[in-house]
Amino acid sequence: MNDASQQSFLDLFSPAPGVHQAPPPTPHHGAAQPGVVFERSPRAHRYRLTLRRDGTAVATIPLRGSVREAEKFVAQHAEWLERARERQRRRPRAAEIWVVGTRVLWRGALEEIRVAVAGDKPQVCLAADVFRVRALEGDLRPTLEAHFARRAKVELPARTWELSALTGVGVTQVTVRNQRSRWGSCTAGGTISLNWRLVQTPDFVRDYIIYHELMHLREMNHSARFWARVEEVCPGWREAERWLKRNGSLVGL
Repeated sequence: MNDASQQSFLDLFSPAPGVHQAPPPTPHHGAAQPGVVFERSPRAHRYRLTLRRDGTAVATIPLRGSVREAEKFVAQHAEWLERARERQRRRPRAAEIWVVGTRVLWRGALEEIRVAVAGDKPQVCLAADVFRVRALEGDLRPTLEAHFARRAKVELPARTWELSALTGVGVTQVTVRNQRSRWGSCTAGGTISLNWRLVQTPDFVRDYIIYHELMHLREMNHSARFWARVEEVCPGWREAERWLKRNGSLVGL
């Protein structure tokens, strides 16, 4: 996935929704449809229409395609685009500032930030997890997200190696990053990169993302064969995709 602010995986012609995208395509300038960016991608095989988090629609033009045909494609799917934008407007959003009492997505549930009593050192708790903070006043988000990221750098690689052994898929390296528009990615060399925000999701969603990237090490595409491999190791992947579409905005994706 690229790091552009793309809200959801709204791909009209993908075999199925996904979390791993090709490198960013080349923007095409000169198309005159308001609110729509036309991008030519050498790896695309068909016209696609997606919607970014900022409300910009992106029309992808395949290598042998034309801007004129892309404009027709957008016009044909104008109703779909409007429905997608309406869903975007209705999606829940994470609070910009976190204070005691704010509900934060943690381990798949919206948990209220509460004060934890521990001597004279200020702490807050989310469900059963306790985090140390410098002060209880002001925005707690940067501190808590730093705690989340540290947890992720321990938990996510460990789980990836576990599922790698379970599936027999070789992995050379696992990294945890602060990605703004993707949950996971991988390289042909066997490196898997995961978004630290996966610690905020349910376990079955976290595992799906890892399985997804593991199967990409066998099929570096989103072909029917790829999705068959995902189905084999993660039969509940559709439910995980639905969860991501409903709740991804709660962590800014």
